[in-house]
Amino acid sequence: MYYIFVVSDGTGRTAQQALDASLTQFQNIEPEIIIRPGIRSVKQVEDIVKEAVNYNALILHTMVSDEMRSIMVKVSRKYNVEAIDIMGPLLLRLSHHFANAVPSEKPGLFHKLNEDYFRRIEAMEYTFRHDDGMRHHEIDKADIVILGVSRTFKTPLSIYLATKGWFVANIPIVLNIDPPSSVYNVNPTDVFCLMTNPKHLSQLRKSRHEHLGGITGNYAEYLYVAEELKYAQQLYIHQPKWTIVNVTGKSIEEIASEILALKRKSEKISN
Repeated sequence: MYYIFVVSDGTGRTAQQALDASLTQFQNIEPEIIIRPGIRSVKQVEDIVKEAVNYNALILHTMVSDEMRSIMVKVSRKYNVEAIDIMGPLLLRLSHHFANAVPSEKPGLFHKLNEDYFRRIEAMEYTFRHDDGMRHHEIDKADIVILGVSRTFKTPLSIYLATKGWFVANIPIVLNIDPPSSVYNVNPTDVFCLMTNPKHLSQLRKSRHEHLGGITGNYAEYLYVAEELKYAQQLYIHQPKWTIVNVTGKSIEEIASEILALKRKSEKISN
């Protein structure tokens, strides 16, 4: 069963009509639609997003208040819930069409509408600049630091998290080579260490080994892979506040959701 939350600071009728029109294109799918009208407080938004997490639901919202739209963006990003803003982009386009006029009753509309967009752009730029150990002296500015041996999905995972607005740096772990000292200077609860099954990893590396024409040496051999993972594990366990995440058989979306859930948990404990 698919679930969709329709959220509004009014009746929710506009969002529901738009949703009904869109669903006609999916004739064999009948999602459960949950209406949440009259949403006008931070707590209400947080409660709805948490409820959506439990249902693995999509949120569709039409909130006239630019402040409430901004809150929805931040909270849904925090809980990794997909939220579609119907009203905000329309108001933005209308404002541009009307010679960049800003509704007088909602000052700061452009800033708040664009805040999340620009944060995502900045997050993507930061993440690309700090991929695979690059510019590691700047990783203290990252929201999330990912460690892992080759082919544990560090880069695609980092990029996926960046599209959600998170500043991510990833550092490769290589057998018998110390990671950069800067890793030990960041907040340890922001560090996530990727681990996997050596047999599974060996198989993944063999595909890359063959693609590169067999020039990677013992990179894909099971014994080397097992030794490298053992070395990584030893590094991780010596930092008890680092979080180890097993990525074996998981999709990028699943790993990202797990990391964000663990991050929320650590932030809740620290507060």
